[in-house]
Amino acid sequence: MQAARFIDHPDPSLRIVPSTPAGKVGDRSTPSAPLLTVQNLSVRYRTLEALKDINFTVQPGRLVGIFGPNGAGKSTLVKAMLGLIPRVSGQVAYRGQPLSEQLDQVSYVPQRSQIDWTYPATVWDVVMMGRVKKTGWFNRFSSISRRVAIEALERVGMDVFKDRPIGELSGGQQQRVFLARSLAQQANVFCFDEPFVGIDQKTQRIIFEVFAELTQAGKTVLVVNHDLGESIAHFDELILLNQTLVASGARQEVLTHENLQQAYGGRVAFFSGAA
Repeated sequence: MQAARFIDHPDPSLRIVPSTPAGKVGDRSTPSAPLLTVQNLSVRYRTLEALKDINFTVQPGRLVGIFGPNGAGKSTLVKAMLGLIPRVSGQVAYRGQPLSEQLDQVSYVPQRSQIDWTYPATVWDVVMMGRVKKTGWFNRFSSISRRVAIEALERVGMDVFKDRPIGELSGGQQQRVFLARSLAQQANVFCFDEPFVGIDQKTQRIIFEVFAELTQAGKTVLVVNHDLGESIAHFDELILLNQTLVASGARQEVLTHENLQQAYGGRVAFFSGAA
């Protein structure tokens, strides 16, 4: 069976189709211009320097893991890139232009701990919120938007729960709903902050499957993750932080003893087979 992937349907709607042969959409063998460029990004919380002079680029169609110890600035990096928190300095570009002017190209899913699960919204309400950037706040949702939303829910196995209050779901189910909302946005860059915390194995499998489909479709996925376990093998590239940039690039190049010691000191127990 061929792998599936997401493309933008001409309506436009969300579709899953068989992946294309090498050389077509999703082929990563041909170098391309960076999709994202981060230059000299620094963040300070009062007197605490959270990030200092971060520089890296990300190519289209990559699954990029952002790793580092607690307090390394992983979540801070993503929030600063998206303008959710102020930067002391630095620039973030999307296809050579300021990302701040193109945020409709980005989907962001925060940590579950930062979401108010008591808010009276159903699964359907949450996913339809992902269509607001396409339709505007005060316009009625079109049949296209409704179709995109239901297909996103079907992809993550949550369509049967669409009328369920979001607060009544398990942690894994809640994460899948927000994954569906992210898919419904039909963005080109997807940012997830700790999506694997407090979820079941089924949800983790679904998330990685969707990530693979997105990158095969040429989308870029950035994932903040703290787990240096077997799941790290899923990532194409890594960004290793400890307030400064320790290393970035291909997984095998980043996961060296020297880099891990610089990031984690003596606190890291390495794992076999992940590189």
